[in-house]
Amino acid sequence: MEILVATNNKKKLREINDILAGLVPDLKLLCLSDIGFHDDIIEDADTFEGNALIKTNALSSYGYITIADDSGLSVDYLDGAPGVYSARYAGEPCDDGKNNEKLLYNLKGVPYEKRGGKFVSVIACRFPNGESFTVKGECPGVILESPRGDEGFGYDPLFYYEEYKKTFAELSKDEKNTVSHRRRALEAFLQVFSTKI
Repeated sequence: MEILVATNNKKKLREINDILAGLVPDLKLLCLSDIGFHDDIIEDADTFEGNALIKTNALSSYGYITIADDSGLSVDYLDGAPGVYSARYAGEPCDDGKNNEKLLYNLKGVPYEKRGGKFVSVIACRFPNGESFTVKGECPGVILESPRGDEGFGYDPLFYYEEYKKTFAELSKDEKNTVSHRRRALEAFLQVFSTKI
């Protein structure tokens, strides 16, 4: 089975592939460059669900089952920010280092017990007949005052997962893929998806 993933983000695609490979045999994931799609998709919704659906709808003419992930970090003290703006929190072009710097600046002096947040992943799926659905996965954590670890990407070096007593950037790939928001969203996706194929 082939599924088109609405991304050219190689790290995100690898993570999705690593998670699904262990759950679904004989699945082949395609990315946007595999189908010759090089246009920018304007994600201007104010929810993760809205942006994920924008991406799948933009690819409807290609005839594939298409999934899109829209994900980000929601920090309690910042009223859910950076949220849907996680990738471009510090402006364009997207820069993980600058995003992390801005997050630390905005949480300066905030005590540990008020630095809670969660990673959120919404998966949208659209079938060639136009039917679609969305699911959500969340992973709670705490935003540290300085980065730790060299793995992962995005806000992973600041996101402390208390159950493992490590940041996401200190977890092995397998550890992260077992507990992450994207893992939880993809498991929810497969539960719904399996009833529709």
